[in-house]
Amino acid sequence: MKSITIHNLDDPLDRLLQERAKSRGMSLNKTIKSLLAESLGIKPKTAQDHAAEFSDLFGSWSAADARAFTRAVKDFEKIDAEDWS
Repeated sequence: MKSITIHNLDDPLDRLLQERAKSRGMSLNKTIKSLLAESLGIKPKTAQDHAAEFSDLFGSWSAADARAFTRAVKDFEKIDAEDWS
């Protein structure tokens, strides 16, 4: 196996690589190898759940919230034939 050294990484790039490694629970070396393989089409991209990144925009429901909503919209499932005549 070959080894390479990358010089003069910009701080933003270094920070993003460190964050990606942490979020994947992988070493920095393995993360960089994985990113290179993904970008070159050698292996498929790792599926990531981005829901947490948007939770402040859409929130989340508990099971009780979902049941209450389902009960509240139950009437919308009924079709009134008179509306269509």
